[in-house]
Amino acid sequence: MSKLQNKVVLITGASSGFGQEAALLFAKEGCKVVLAARRIDRLQDLAAKIQNEGGEAIAVPVDVMNPADVDNMVKTAIALYGQIDILFNNAGIGRVDWFENISLERDIQTLIHVNLISLMQVTRVVLPYMLKRGEGHIINMASVAGLIATPLITSYAASKFGVRAFTDALRREVRPLGIRVSGIYPGPAATEFGQHTGKSKTYSSIRKSFRSRMTSEYVARRVLDVAKRPRRSLVIPWWFRIATTLDMLFPVLVDWISYAFTKKNHKVD
Repeated sequence: MSKLQNKVVLITGASSGFGQEAALLFAKEGCKVVLAARRIDRLQDLAAKIQNEGGEAIAVPVDVMNPADVDNMVKTAIALYGQIDILFNNAGIGRVDWFENISLERDIQTLIHVNLISLMQVTRVVLPYMLKRGEGHIINMASVAGLIATPLITSYAASKFGVRAFTDALRREVRPLGIRVSGIYPGPAATEFGQHTGKSKTYSSIRKSFRSRMTSEYVARRVLDVAKRPRRSLVIPWWFRIATTLDMLFPVLVDWISYAFTKKNHKVD
């Protein structure tokens, strides 16, 4: 029997990418999966697929920026199952461009809200139920951008550094109370996410020359590993730890590399 058998798993951003693949894997482990996202049609298709394969899943439409939706999502899970064992905070959006080109409302306010504030809000609503039972596991999807900040991802990196800080602080706050908190830090992956990061010509040229071999399924399998064997953080693929270590030990070197990149690619109209 799987260590995760009969665990109740709530996944935000479950309609595609890491969230969708993780939902399928958790269901195969015998978990009861609560699928949450805005695109209810995709959630229903995913729930039907899981059920047809003998698993258990429900679809709950939610806009994580709406506190009422978040409350309803959590109350629905609790009403149906009585508990939430694992919270996978996966909902997120990206924006890639030179900072002077991004908009305040869409690329800063909305991005920070979805990636950081909403993640904190979902956690805040779920956490009391875990504390009452004295057990639970919160897994936050961050990014390598939360460990090393580079040109073109200013607001995105800010949001993911925030997720990292929140994850570390929360873990130190609730671990003595029986709640585990983990951060996942993936590098670029071949997902739908990368198709919605903006229209930066520089970024588009980078994507064409750099094809990530890391798939959503691979990242989801590593999320499952963390759920089975909780740890404080996971950076994937492993070689990104070299870059993050360089940034920590030799930040001036990373600055020089970034300066060279900007000087070569940045064009001021």
